[in-house]
Amino acid sequence: MLKKVDASQLRVGMFIHDLDCGWMEHPFVRSKFLLSCESEIQKIRDARIRGVVIDCSRGMDVDAPTLAQAQAATEAEVTALATTLTSRARVSVGEELRRAATVRREAVGVVRTVMQDARLGKAVELEQVGPVVQNITESILRNAGALLGLLQIKNKDDYTFLHSVSVCALLVAFCRSRNLDDERIYQAGIGGLLHDTGKALVPDAILNKVGRLTDAEFEIVKRHPRDGHDILLRTPGIGAIPLDITLHHHERRDGSGYPDRQAEDAISELAQMAAIVDVYDAITSERCYHKGMPAAEALRKIHEWSKFHFNPGLAQEFMRCVGIYPVGTLVLLESGRLGVVIEPHETSLLTPKVNVFFHTKQQRYIKPETVDLSRPLGFGGGDRIVRHESAEKWQVEPLRFMQVA
Repeated sequence: MLKKVDASQLRVGMFIHDLDCGWMEHPFVRSKFLLSCESEIQKIRDARIRGVVIDCSRGMDVDAPTLAQAQAATEAEVTALATTLTSRARVSVGEELRRAATVRREAVGVVRTVMQDARLGKAVELEQVGPVVQNITESILRNAGALLGLLQIKNKDDYTFLHSVSVCALLVAFCRSRNLDDERIYQAGIGGLLHDTGKALVPDAILNKVGRLTDAEFEIVKRHPRDGHDILLRTPGIGAIPLDITLHHHERRDGSGYPDRQAEDAISELAQMAAIVDVYDAITSERCYHKGMPAAEALRKIHEWSKFHFNPGLAQEFMRCVGIYPVGTLVLLESGRLGVVIEPHETSLLTPKVNVFFHTKQQRYIKPETVDLSRPLGFGGGDRIVRHESAEKWQVEPLRFMQVA
């Protein structure tokens, strides 16, 4: 039996099934092992890992909720956030997809140039970056789902560049959902696009390493916020907000982050927002060293981790911003059909519009059609989401069906 326990409950003889944190953040070679000494328990606590999953069939038991009970509690908390107002898209996903694809391609090219220049010791040219952020912002204003959906597709070789574009787009959407003024949104977008500039100085062998990083290698990676900050300081016209986001997007509310171990409200609001966005995009992306998780599952992890690492209020607002089932999410409907979410409902995040294209009971593709889950049977609806699904499990490409022909 799997149970979810607090790190304070760990005892020698328990079998660790999952440390429930980002794969790169725990100090062990494996995620599954038997606790054999007190020093291993202390390493978990020193790493500020809070929730741990243990396997009672392979080690000592403890009075704690089962993993299923803990997941059900999280699901109930997430569902409670589901009724909210969302901003209305100006155009459909289908209308915006082609423009969003161009924005994505151009933005990746600019980030690639920024990284190359940084390696050569050149200053970042804001006149190249600014128009990209403006284009991203305009695409988000027309229909955020189109660009954010496309940005879920990441080539492993181009991850660093695509991640920067994703963080920019997500942060712009997040700021807009919180009704920040245009200048702050623009400056936050600059920060999102440039936040990982310091990774230009990290050797590719470390950035793309398949196995776990050594302590020494991880220390090199942890230098990238300060390196990026130093690079941007040489950029004429750079603002305080991009500098802050670049330096502090790895800080955590409990003081466990880096480089300055800032905690609570010592971390600026926009840096806290950038931290949420950065982690969300990282854990949903396929990397050479870990498998990306579905967006809906990642949001539930963000919600859990917000008890310690993130501002809970901001984490909840981010979930409302992207939706409990973000655009591009593959979902299983009660009817047995698979569909891709294309548009959130204006007041209920549990009833988005979905393009259905595959029938799981019949094991075949079906004619794509749009289902508005907020409507009753006979009026374009009459179905409901059972759960999010893995595209790999069904060997389908949901983003191909974001637009109905």
